[in-house]
Amino acid sequence: MSAEAEWFAHRLPETWFTERPEVVVDREEITVVGALPPLTVVEGLPDPERAAAEEGYVERFREETREHRIEIARQAEHRFRRKVSWGVKIGGDVVMFTTLSVPVMTRLRQGERQVLDTLVAAGVARSRSDALAWCVRLVGRHTDTWLADLRDALQAVDRVRAAGPGGVD
Repeated sequence: MSAEAEWFAHRLPETWFTERPEVVVDREEITVVGALPPLTVVEGLPDPERAAAEEGYVERFREETREHRIEIARQAEHRFRRKVSWGVKIGGDVVMFTTLSVPVMTRLRQGERQVLDTLVAAGVARSRSDALAWCVRLVGRHTDTWLADLRDALQAVDRVRAAGPGGVD
């Protein structure tokens, strides 16, 4: 478990989530996603009514926890020098309250730019930036297992590096 995940585990009220929240960290952002307790009133409801009840439940949680989440995020942002984004899991869905959109500079060859331009021309994306984000999401969806294995391997390298002599930075 990362230092950030441990830190959040000790600061979040136990009543918020049914299990320890998922804490994902990258260079710019810490994302905290917790599973809400099940909403029992939706059992047996038609899908549109169930979805509306769950949406209201998520919104109520968001409003009732806002001030506390903001305070926790301020402390985390000061400590870890990253922005904090929040979300919840309900049923099989994840609802994000806040997320960071970070510009990323890349160099693409003509053939790669043509792929993006085709997506824009077809109306799949509004711009090259949107088209590139669409491509990244598509690849991410179809390679989840491989990316998870790669992330696990990188964490193992970090642990071995930290345990080594001299604490290389």
